[in-house]
Amino acid sequence: MSSTTVTRLRIQTRDGESVSALLTSAQNPGACYVFAHGAAAGMDHEFMAAIASGLADRAVATLRYQFEYMEHGTKRPDPPKVAHLAVRAAVAEAARLLPTVPLFAGGKSFGGRMTSQAQAALPLVEVRGLAFLGFPLHPAGKPSIERAAHLREVGCPMLFLQGTRDKLADLTQLREAIKPLAHRATLELFDDADHSFHVRARSGHTDDQVRASLVDVMSTWFARWLG
Repeated sequence: MSSTTVTRLRIQTRDGESVSALLTSAQNPGACYVFAHGAAAGMDHEFMAAIASGLADRAVATLRYQFEYMEHGTKRPDPPKVAHLAVRAAVAEAARLLPTVPLFAGGKSFGGRMTSQAQAALPLVEVRGLAFLGFPLHPAGKPSIERAAHLREVGCPMLFLQGTRDKLADLTQLREAIKPLAHRATLELFDDADHSFHVRARSGHTDDQVRASLVDVMSTWFARWLG
């Protein structure tokens, strides 16, 4: 991937605070995905890197970034108010770095939910849609749709990428939660994948194949809302 470039950056999230970020891009990207990490692993995690690389192969840039707690090496996620500031700062930085490239945002698990909450509170500037890689609808073993209530305030298109073995998103509950969103929501299921999009050997697929399918679906969905 000689045409792919990865640039390490810093983004100021609020007075006195800044976080690391990674811009992965190819020549003439058709879109940029502002990509937030999950609760337990930061932007350099193998899964995050694989998705960014796969999207670059499909002419989609990504801006990965840390939340403040991950930047400081602590385990407790930031409160929503602080996390939302990081989301907004990352989106603003993507718009500054790639001013002519359409923006999408979202993330893995916690990062996706913080992005949707920020969008629900006040629309993210220039963001055309949100894509969630494993939306964390509820704690494991405690099905509920309360965490999805704010999605009704999100006016842009949303893509939900979910594994059928995801213990943080009972599929019956998830379908109930997104039904009121009508045409704004698209649900794509990945057979036998868990919350980390890991599949068992008996599924007949590999994790690499699932990741390739994820980026295929994402890039096609981005193109749909740009076309």
